[in-house]
Amino acid sequence: MKKILCLVLTVLMLASVMLVAASCGGSGTPAAPGGGGAAPAPLPAPAPAPAPAPPALTKFVCGVTEYEPMNWREGGNWTGFDTEFALLVGEKLGLAVEFQMIDWAQKFTELNAGAIDAIWNGLTATALENGVPRITLCDMSYSYMLNTQCVIVHKNRLADFSSADDLVGKTLAAEAGSAGESKANGLVGDNGSVIGVAQQINTFLEVMTGAVDGAVIDYILADQLAGSGDFANIAIAFDLGPEVFAIGFRMGDPMRDRVNEVMKELYDNGTLMQLAVKYGLESRLVLDTSFGQ
Repeated sequence: MKKILCLVLTVLMLASVMLVAASCGGSGTPAAPGGGGAAPAPLPAPAPAPAPAPPALTKFVCGVTEYEPMNWREGGNWTGFDTEFALLVGEKLGLAVEFQMIDWAQKFTELNAGAIDAIWNGLTATALENGVPRITLCDMSYSYMLNTQCVIVHKNRLADFSSADDLVGKTLAAEAGSAGESKANGLVGDNGSVIGVAQQINTFLEVMTGAVDGAVIDYILADQLAGSGDFANIAIAFDLGPEVFAIGFRMGDPMRDRVNEVMKELYDNGTLMQLAVKYGLESRLVLDTSFGQ
């Protein structure tokens, strides 16, 4: 009997030892929670879904005003150096180009609001806008044309205006928001005044009617119109120093660099010069690839 009892106790002891060995993880199976074993590694988080690709750009809207010879309308269609320039670039980039008439004083507001994609209308890139350099308000393309502001007067008053000193205390017209307006404000002094008009072409009417003593406008426009046709009695008195034209884009818009590449190509292969000759601007076409960069 004692032998049987000893045999049973031995079997029970062996079974206990086997249970203890299994609970110590000898087989490599993780211990149950609370059992002192290592916690299972967390599963990796699923990768976020890729953002949808932006819609492909199919058109490009240029903000313009009536400004011969850069942009103006004939028979309801836009024409001019900048008009054809923009169309050539659009063709190279596979984009339809549209021209949107804008209030020049609101050009940067229109640009930043997305109403237009570029200011492409003989934009004087080196001018101030309400005392702030324009080049800090948008991304500028390479400069591509030389310009200057000038003073126009009625021919019967031409002898009264030979230098900027003669403008102190006078009343001048200029396009609102233009480089000419900025110049005019600095020329008339505290006792003078500047009348802002919607478009540069309107300054000719102000001078013709005697509403102002003179006007400050782009020389390129004055050279085209003063002394001929309806404006035969308008004369250029003097110019006010050199400037350059460039195209304005929203800050950070990659379109600026794409346009720059095409601009350089069109300049290098002579296409832009052919266009400049067409509009009498060949002496002013000068590409500066360091400008705006």
